[in-house]
Order: sequence, then structure tokens, then C-alpha cells
Amino acid sequence: MVIDERPTNTFVRRVNEMVALSRPSVWITSLLPFCLGYVLATRQFLPHSCTPFTADCVGDIRPLVTGVVVIGPLFWLATLAINDAFDLQGDLNNPRKAGSPLTSGRLSPRTATWVAYAAATVTLLVAATVDLSTAALMFTLLTLGWAYSVPPLRLKSRPGWDVAVNAVSMGALAMLAGWSVVRPIGEFPWVMVVEGLLVGCAIYLPTTLADYDADVEVGYTTVGVRLGHRLTHYIGLAMFAAACAIAIFLSAIDHVFPRQMLPVQVLAAPILLGTYHAVLGRARTQPEVVRGLVLLMSMFTALNIVFAVMYVGWI
Repeated sequence: MVIDERPTNTFVRRVNEMVALSRPSVWITSLLPFCLGYVLATRQFLPHSCTPFTADCVGDIRPLVTGVVVIGPLFWLATLAINDAFDLQGDLNNPRKAGSPLTSGRLSPRTATWVAYAAATVTLLVAATVDLSTAALMFTLLTLGWAYSVPPLRLKSRPGWDVAVNAVSMGALAMLAGWSVVRPIGEFPWVMVVEGLLVGCAIYLPTTLADYDADVEVGYTTVGVRLGHRLTHYIGLAMFAAACAIAIFLSAIDHVFPRQMLPVQVLAAPILLGTYHAVLGRARTQPEVVRGLVLLMSMFTALNIVFAVMYVGWI
């Protein structure tokens, strides 16, 4: 006998469905660059009034907290709900998507579409309480998310465009959003956009191979399907190598990356590149790709933490 363990309360059940649609496991992909952008702008992890706590902390930290909510749960609910609504046919043949709100029939594509547009509206309204530049960046992110999933553009099925949308969104715009909550965008160190785009491409390319068989079966022509495993992997590796080389150069000239981080960068680069090749070069199934990316991102996040600690002057 199968026991349905879902909540019986309608409101709680609906909240659970919204959380499932937004997939909290992917929030980190936008929150990490967002927080990096904030640190770049302020040279601090939290406003000075919050460490230690003072009466000004609530007002000073509001833009940061608002930005986290906007680019985390709200943005991903809007983006992934519309994606799931237009991906249902393919997801029904994808074992990885079994049990999702739409494939299980708990939500209809029509409902998911309404949820997406409602979440997008709330995202823009909340972002506008920070400032217009933050709202404009979120509008751009949401537009790219819509173009990625919705016909006739449906960029996710156009090789090259699928990678570009994700790299621009997470590698550049999310970081700019973190900066924009406290400083004008025009003051941003633009070389970091290049870094973000390279890393974004390198990280996203392997994900196009995670659903390779399912994509081939339903006719999705992602960059992974078009180029194949080997070429897709080596393009990603080359982009990751370029990002590491730029970071080393910036450390050497003491621009954005502190010069004291140069030995760390020189040591970390071959380790990161070796790990990328070892864990992703032969990954063929979705679990293998996910495990490889989790390991790689854990190491890359640790390197970013070292950078942030040095950047704010704790070391």
C-alpha cells in the first residue's frame, strides 16, 4: 500500500508546490554571484552597522536582504515555472523529472504559467523598492529566462544560445545585481564580467550533457547534443582555463584580486582544471555530471571565500 505523505492542508500543499517549482537547490547559482557583487561593491560581508548590531542595521541591510529574496526564490520560481510549463512533454520522458509538480499532474502547465507571470511581477515590484537599476537588471534576467523557454525563441533549443543565456544571466547580470543594490552600475569593474562569463560557460556546458539521451529522444538540440560529449567538454575546460589565467594575471597586477592571493591562484588553477577534466571528462549520466559539478563548485566556492576574505581585509 502506498501512503500519500503530502500535507493535507491546501495552503501548505500549495506552498510546497511553489517551493518545488523554484527548486531551492539551484538558488546558489544566482546567490553566489549576487553576494560576490555585493562584496566587490562594499568590501564587507555585512553593513558595518550590523557588526556589531546597531540601530541603523535594519535600514542598511534591507537592500541586501531584499536582493537575496528577489534573485533567489522569486526569480527562480518565475523562471523555472515557465520552463517547466513548456518542457512538460520532454520532462515526461526524463527520469530525472519524475515526481515534479507538473509531470506528476499536481499542477497543470496553465497553472505553472500563471505562477510564473505572477512571480515575475512580484520580483519586479520588490526589486523596484531597492532602486531602478536593480529592477532593470531583474527585468533583463526575467526576459532572458522567458526567451530561454518560450516559443518561438526558445533559446534553450538553439545551440550556443542556450549557453549564452545562462552565462550572461548567472555569470554577469547576477553579479551586477549584487553590486547595484549599493553602488551605481557604471562603477563596476568590468573585467569581472569577462571572468563571470567564462566561468558561467564552463559550468553550464557540462549540464547540457546531463540530459543528453532524453534531449536526443525528444529532439532538443542543445549545444551538448550538437557538439557531442568530447568537444563540449574541451570547450568548457578551455573557458575555465582562460578564467583561471585572467584571475592569476589580475592578482599579479593587484587589480580587483589582491596581489597576496597570487600564490593561492597559482596553486588552485591546476587543481581546479585537473578536477574539471577528471570528474566531467568522462561523465555520461545525469548523476555523474551532478556529482562532478557539486565537487567542482565546492572547490570553486572555497576559492571565492578565500578571495572575499582577502578582499575585505580580514587577512
